[in-house]
Amino acid sequence: MRSLDIAELLLLAAVWGGSFLFMRIAAPALGPVWLIEIRVLLAGLALLPILMRLNLWHEVRRKSLPLFIVGCVNSALPFVLLAFATLSLPAGFTSILNATAPLFGMVVVRVWFNEKLTLRRFIGFILGFIGVVILIGLKPIALTPTFLLAAGASLLAALCYAIAAPYAKQHLAGVPPLVTATMSQLSAAVFLLPAMPFTAPTTIPGPSILVTVLALALVSTAFAYILYFRLIRNVGSTQALTVTYLVPLFAMLWGALVLQEPITSSMMLGCALILLGTAIATNHDRS
Repeated sequence: MRSLDIAELLLLAAVWGGSFLFMRIAAPALGPVWLIEIRVLLAGLALLPILMRLNLWHEVRRKSLPLFIVGCVNSALPFVLLAFATLSLPAGFTSILNATAPLFGMVVVRVWFNEKLTLRRFIGFILGFIGVVILIGLKPIALTPTFLLAAGASLLAALCYAIAAPYAKQHLAGVPPLVTATMSQLSAAVFLLPAMPFTAPTTIPGPSILVTVLALALVSTAFAYILYFRLIRNVGSTQALTVTYLVPLFAMLWGALVLQEPITSSMMLGCALILLGTAIATNHDRS
């Protein structure tokens, strides 16, 4: 990866690191479906004027179906599943489950696209996942039906990401990242619209919830997805998915800076393994 690609990977992880906190705050007030509908709709509408000004609408017409599929599989479904999971699971545990996306991705690209999976890359992924587990710290959690359902939702969200990334690489090659980011969010909003009448929140959210949703939509979605689809185009789907290893790292960092949460030795060890694993997995093999 080039230095610019690495910088964008780190920036994306930092931006997405706050999304679990934002969902944890807003999902109980709005519910998963309404929260994600507002998230993707605001993100898409924020990006749409830029797309129109750059005269990129012809790209939308040319790739309308793949853009809609990516919006459903990469935004609507995983976002709702993760928002649902944050109602029951600790944010750290959800981050661990979300970090399985590259592991699912290895299987997907091997079976679907026959992409070469070297031993070096596999070792990097495993080291990264172990680092995430150490970083967050597994605590005893009762295996209740609610927990199992939430955990299953998180894993299904990770699988959605693993499927969507190589699909976007194959079917949206050459499409500007702005087009993919904008239309995938608007497509997700259309996909979720029929469920809204059945999932309306029972109370009106306060100002703090609205600010949280705005940050989630504009920073952790609109801006983040431009970076994400740039990475898929520039470095490939498998390497782009390694951002999920860095997301928990930054989530812990924001906790220390904003909430004064302590940084423990296990956090430092986990950070080291995550960075090492990501570096191994994202470097091109030189065999």
